[in-house]
Amino acid sequence: MIQILDFEKEIFALEKQIHDLVSLSHMYDSVGDITEEISKLKKKLRKTKHDVYSNLKGWDKTMVARHPDRPHMLDYIQYIFSDFFELHGDRHGGDGPSIVAGPAKFADLPVMVVGHQKGRNMEEKIARNFGMSQPSGYRKALRLMRMAEKFNMPIITFIDTPGAYPGVDAEEKGQSEAIATNMFSMIQMRVPIICVVIGEGGSGGALAIGVLMLEHSVYSVISPEGCASILWEDKSKNRQAADALCLTANHLLKFKIVDQIVREPLGGAHRNHKQAAIRLKKALRKNLLELKEIDPDKLVTLREEKFRKMGEVVEIGN
Repeated sequence: MIQILDFEKEIFALEKQIHDLVSLSHMYDSVGDITEEISKLKKKLRKTKHDVYSNLKGWDKTMVARHPDRPHMLDYIQYIFSDFFELHGDRHGGDGPSIVAGPAKFADLPVMVVGHQKGRNMEEKIARNFGMSQPSGYRKALRLMRMAEKFNMPIITFIDTPGAYPGVDAEEKGQSEAIATNMFSMIQMRVPIICVVIGEGGSGGALAIGVLMLEHSVYSVISPEGCASILWEDKSKNRQAADALCLTANHLLKFKIVDQIVREPLGGAHRNHKQAAIRLKKALRKNLLELKEIDPDKLVTLREEKFRKMGEVVEIGN
């Protein structure tokens, strides 16, 4: 069943009207030529999509980023990479199925692909822990990123998670330490790293130099619901929290957290997976070529500078 977001109701109404007219013209010759009417409706539909999706606020963007039909990491792997081979295990007795990782080829260039996988149906979501990683997942990712560095393979990561798994067992197994170690280690790696926020980036997602963000994805230290619960003890204030968090791609580009926004197909990536992947592939190729020309020592320096500039406090007045 297609999920219709509140601001998409007019769009779906127009799409249904077009579909009905097209079906009617195929079924009954007596209807006459309604090509012009269909053309006008299609034009109106494109304009409506553009107007709606060009003016989405923080909470609306969050809903698009969480859309159940939005392409996930494995969807992008299918369209963008070849010869992907998933590797398992953190070498400490765990695997962390919410993080998928393995070598692949990107335009005949060997790369290491690492990212979150939320799952599509309920069975897969449970198996993937809804994209919330345990410490074993982060340690698996680090093991394979170190392998990539050893063999001089660029690393491409896909961020799509509500946040790290907050369970007691995860904390007992060193969740915070695993996240911190990953971020510290990634900064020092002497190979190109490109991080792509493809959906929801919450809490412990690691960013590096070469950060791409899909147009309708979001990235924040906490979800709008979590922020509303902490600040106002009221989850219903999620819209207010989303605006305050400045979690949209445009906000993060302005703050220099991300380096490039990848435009999505009109109406969002969930409407056209293949077109979204084509646009992302083009952006990845451009950024990867640029990063491969940078000296490894310079790459490390640039990452350190990027992280040091994050979260600067500017005092105004007394």
